[in-house]
This record gives sequence, C-alpha cells and structure tokens, in this order.
Amino acid sequence: MPIRGAATAILWLAGGIPVAAQNAPEITSHEAPATFTTKVNLVMVPVVVRDSKGKAVGTLTKADFQLFDKGKPQVITRFSLEKAGESAIPAEVATAETATGNAAATPTTPSAIAQRFVLYLFDDVHTKTADLVQAREAADRHISESLGPTTRAAIFTTSGQGNLDFTDDREKLHEALMKLMYRPTMRAQGSGCPDLTYFMADQIVNKNDPTALQAATAEVMASCPPPQPPVQLPPGGGPGAAAAQGILQQMAEQVKEQAQRMVQTEANQILNLGERENRLALTVLEDAIRRLAAAPGERSLIFVSAGFFLTDELRYEETGILDRAIRANVRISSLNARGLYVMVPGGDASSKTTGGGPNVMNLKSQYQRESAIAEEGILAELADGTGGRYFHNNNDLKTGFGQLAASPEFVYVLGFSPENLKLDGTYHVLKVNLTNSHGLDLQARRGYYAPKHLDDPVEDAKQEIDDAMFSKEEIQDIPVELHMQYFKASDVTAKITLLARVNVRNLHFRKADGRNKDNLTVVTGVFDHNGNFITGAQRLIEMSVLDATLEKMNNSGISVRTYLDVAPGSYVVRLVVRDSEGQALAARNGVVDIP
Repeated sequence: MPIRGAATAILWLAGGIPVAAQNAPEITSHEAPATFTTKVNLVMVPVVVRDSKGKAVGTLTKADFQLFDKGKPQVITRFSLEKAGESAIPAEVATAETATGNAAATPTTPSAIAQRFVLYLFDDVHTKTADLVQAREAADRHISESLGPTTRAAIFTTSGQGNLDFTDDREKLHEALMKLMYRPTMRAQGSGCPDLTYFMADQIVNKNDPTALQAATAEVMASCPPPQPPVQLPPGGGPGAAAAQGILQQMAEQVKEQAQRMVQTEANQILNLGERENRLALTVLEDAIRRLAAAPGERSLIFVSAGFFLTDELRYEETGILDRAIRANVRISSLNARGLYVMVPGGDASSKTTGGGPNVMNLKSQYQRESAIAEEGILAELADGTGGRYFHNNNDLKTGFGQLAASPEFVYVLGFSPENLKLDGTYHVLKVNLTNSHGLDLQARRGYYAPKHLDDPVEDAKQEIDDAMFSKEEIQDIPVELHMQYFKASDVTAKITLLARVNVRNLHFRKADGRNKDNLTVVTGVFDHNGNFITGAQRLIEMSVLDATLEKMNNSGISVRTYLDVAPGSYVVRLVVRDSEGQALAARNGVVDIP
C-alpha cells in the first residue's frame, strides 16, 4: 500500500510515558517490514444458494455442504456467511480540537460516506457497436435511477479509453457512458480469406482438428484460390494426353497444399492477434479488481461483454483473476450485451467469404455455434467463481443491470486446505453439493489451478494487511480503542490526530531468552468521500519485554498516536493492527468531517 502525504506516529505506554523513555531495549517502534510465519494454502469457494423463486437462502450451516476437489471429498476448515445490508460502517466520529487544544463538546455530524463501490467494465474490444450502444443506454438509465448517496460508480473499458474513476457525479457517469464505442484492437488485421474465427483458428493450430482445416481449405479453393500456371493439353489421345493429366493432378495437389498453408498462416495470425486481444481484456479485468480492492466498502464488478473465447494457455490467468477477486471480496457479475442471441446460419452480414458450398457453410455454422457457447463460458465462469450473477438471453438489459448491481442477500464462503497439493499448476475441478438439495439451486466456483510455487510469507502478510486496510469490516481479534480529533489550521490545511490504544492481553507472545517477543504492525489510512486513498502511516512495534514489563502492559496496554495532514473535507479513517506471532488482526473505522 503506498503511503503518501505528511504523517507521523508516536508510541506510548498508557499513562503518558513515551516508550523510548520507559525501556528502549524492550520495546522499539520504527518504520520497517515485519516478519511473519508461513500460512497454509487455503482455497476459498464462494457459494450462492437460491430457492425455486430465485431468492438467496441464508439458513444453511457448514454441515449442509459437501466439497470435492478432483472428486475427492475435502474438509471444510473455513465457513462464513456474508449478508447483504450489513454495509453500514460503524465508525468513531472525530471531534474538533479548539485552538487551545481542548476538544469540542460534541462531535461534528459526518456527511454520507461511500459504502458501496460498483465498477462497470465495458468490453468495447469484443462487443460490436449495436450491442454496445444498447448496453450503454440501459446502464445510463439504471445508474441515473439507482445510484444512492452512499454508492460510488466507476466506468472502465477493456480498450483503456474513456475510463472514469469512482464518483457520485451522475453527469460525469452519463458523459463517460455516451463516449463508449466499439474499439477492436487486433482482429481486423487478418486477410479475411478464409474467414476464420478465433475459436476455429484454435481448433486448426492448437487442436489439430482435420475437419476445421478441411472446411477452411475448401473455402480458400472456392473464394481465393492460389494462382496456378495455365496448362495446355495436347490434341487427341495418346501417351502425351495421359502425361498431361498426371501433371494437372499433381498441380491440383500442389494448389491444395498451398491453400492449406494459406489456412495455417491465417489461423496462426488470427490466433496470435486474438490472444493478445484477449490477454489485454484479462489484464484490464485484473486491474479493475485491483482498483476495487482499494475501495473501502462493499465491492461489485459488472462485466458487460459479448463474450470471448479463452484458449487453454489463458485459463491459468483466468483462475488467478478469480483468486484475486475472492481474496479482495470482489463479486463479479456478467451481462451478455448480445441480449437474446439468435444464430444466423452461415454467418451474418459481416462474414467476408461464403465460398465452399453447402457442406462448408454447414461446418462453419457448427463451429460458429461452438464458438458462441465457448465465448459465453468466460462470462458464466467469472460470475460462478466469485458469487455473482450472469444475465443473458434477455433484451431487457436495464433490468439486468438492476439485478446484477444488487448483491445476493446471502453468500457462503467455504475454505479448505488441499492435502498433498502438488505445485504443478494443474487444474483442479471443484464440486459443491448440498446434503439436501430439494428445491434449491446452487452456484459455486468451478475449479482452480494449483500454484506453481509457495507464497512468500512476508508478501502474504503484507497482502493480508492491505486487504484489511481496504475493507469495511470491523475486526476485533485484538481489542483496540480508536479516538480521533481534528484541528483546522486554515481554509486549506488541517491535521487529524488518531490515538489507538491496543490491549495486549490477547496477543500470543513467544518466550525466548527470558523475554516475551511479538511484533505489532500498526497502519492508518485516510480515504476521501469517493473512497480514494489520500494518506497514511505505518509503524512496526518490536516487543522483547521482561515478565514485569509484560505485566504492566497487560494492565495498561500500548497507545500509538498518529498525526496526518489533510485538507478540509469529509474522510473515512481506517486503522489496522496485526501481530506477527498470533497473526491476529484488528480493524477500526472512523469518520472525519472538517468544514
């Protein structure tokens, strides 16, 4: 997490005695990375259960679920139920500090702060103009009618053009939506003969499908055959005519081979360009999840696309995106911008070639159907894998946006640690069952790829702190009190003072060399009213204390005072405390409204 702006922190033992004056060898505080122990590998599986009317069910327990990894039953070691509507941030409200240093009698009333963040990601690379226009108009009506005072929306595109960060300004959102247009990046660079889809190119190059190669070759022979020199047959019969016929047959075989080489060249070009195009879409999707992960509240991503096909090579990246979204509590929902999709036999008006006869047209129609199903797959997998919803085969896109923007009332999160997991990057099929599924429909993550290496424990700990910092949840594994004041020095400058008092009784100290050892990482962050990170501070408190000192600390606790320079405005303050030995967390929220 980047730390920007002016910030200082001072460590105290409760009672007003600075730690440095009390006993420097026993407790020190400085800016340095902490060390952490290794954690077991944990696979998280979001599950949504709905009844026959489509309503989410929230009355199930861990015993109601069965989880299988590659067909083998797994022990569910983590089980939680996330409930919608629990997004109100319980927060400390800062008091105003007077010029004399005294606090005002009553806290100021904070303005509405951002609690929900919805990122609309439009796939303007794969979604053609007619579908994209219909989707953007539906989204515009949906946002104008449903954006609440505590909700912030952002508009992102897979082309990277016209992005708008989180805001509650409806006019800016409207302007961003109206700028959306179809922006293909690579695919148009193919020659167009044969007219191959990315899916069909994959079948020819990667799957070695002889039927696909045969159909494409026949199309080349009919629509754009390779040039061949003219051959004049001798008059009459005889050996000369037979030899000429043999030459013609040999030339026909050479032309066919040349046509196949044309197909292979075109298929390779389309495959390379399409892979770069799809990798770009996945990269933007991952960036959107990262942006949402830095939003301090409930996080939803609505992916609007006509769909696109992923080759086997890109499947590992897809699983990494699902893992990142789950870790960041980002729920991805998908809307198929095609609406009610009807397959046109032989292709639509955009098809560049139609040669080859009925057999070729039938074969290409078959591959077109298979391609459409495969292109939809990515949309369904993103939704199933993160507890979101998939809206498709329906032209009422405004209703679709409304359904997707509304979080499921209940989401179960199952966690398990695979036994003897090989670090080989292979795909593991997941299956979640209910012990009693009568009348219930279950939506769950379909699988994951095994890691290729162990996570670094230090980086894993940093990620855990970041996740807590950019969350909205109150965590009290370590009891922590938070008190805040602000002082407005001028119309453009102000200072926020945070006092965090940590109760150390719940910490797991490690005994070594006659001392009690543990490290505390204390992180504070300030976010503006749109959820953007403004400034923060981080301190590492290294404790190596004698028994007598620990006894005093148990009675008094440790206090950390932090000063943050800001401009007047409305802010959300986030405090996170983590200890290295017990890996326990505390997270508190505060709101500051500086007039």
